[in-house]
Amino acid sequence: MATAKAHTNIALVKYWGKKDQQLIIPQTNSLSLTLDEFYTTTRVNFDPGLTADQVTINHKLLSPAAARRTSAFLELVRQRSGRQQFARVDSINHVPTAAGLASSASAFAALAGAASAAAGLSLDRRELSRLARRGSGSATRSIFGGLVEWHRGHDDSTSFAEPIMEKLDFGLEMLAIMINTKKKKVTSRQGMQASVTTSPYYASWREVVAADMQAMKDAINRRDIPAIGHIAEENALRMHALTLSADPGYTYFSSATLTAIQAVRALRENGVGCYFTMDAGPNVKVIYDRQDRDQVISGLTQTFDRDQLVVSPAGPGIQIWNENNNQSLL
Repeated sequence: MATAKAHTNIALVKYWGKKDQQLIIPQTNSLSLTLDEFYTTTRVNFDPGLTADQVTINHKLLSPAAARRTSAFLELVRQRSGRQQFARVDSINHVPTAAGLASSASAFAALAGAASAAAGLSLDRRELSRLARRGSGSATRSIFGGLVEWHRGHDDSTSFAEPIMEKLDFGLEMLAIMINTKKKKVTSRQGMQASVTTSPYYASWREVVAADMQAMKDAINRRDIPAIGHIAEENALRMHALTLSADPGYTYFSSATLTAIQAVRALRENGVGCYFTMDAGPNVKVIYDRQDRDQVISGLTQTFDRDQLVVSPAGPGIQIWNENNNQSLL
């Protein structure tokens, strides 16, 4: 039996599209910030007495159909380890599911860590990153803390993440504006595939990401938060342009999303250095220097309730421990 805790990450430069659906190889590189506030804790126990995998999320037992994606991932672990038993999975998500807050990233990173350890595999973090990727693309980055780059690669062995700066030595921070935590209508996987196959601008997106990756890494090296924020904001808008230009077009924006964007821009016009980014969901994330946190919160509470604003410094990488002796395994 083993337990793992993994944190979500929010991409500052996004990938939005897969080259290989089965192996989850992305079309482009990407770069993210792991968040301390949102995380998943998962316990896995391979039990010879079970006749099927049992998956519980937030104390709710999933039906076999609802647990299919988790069981498929566990099958990868069984194949690799040679272990044949079914598993009991108990997962607690401290992040809304399927709301554009990267719940699948922390969920499958934690599952990869706990399942591999419980199955007797001794994987280093790069191998864990590759394994987590098979459950959810963004999970590959949640193995690491701080600022993380996902190398797209061209096959299973070359597509993995690695940290750029695990412990931030400057004031980069993020705040989530919780607009709507309900499950989104268009999943990330559905949305990505639609954009890849039908948007006339997708080829240009690959070029945008290549340029943004280099510019973002240069900005990080300079500890230049305004540049980091600006690049992330423009990258997010261009990603969402792919959703509007798909056939049929779709969007993750709501009216409150636009209100949040306008609020961030108004703060910036008034001299507060903050920028926004968004993933596949209506919730807006705000990037700023932590020394400006009070000003950012004060400005946003003119439009949103204080309990809608969740502050998150950079988070750590995955933690794994043996449930039998509480010994750390990574």
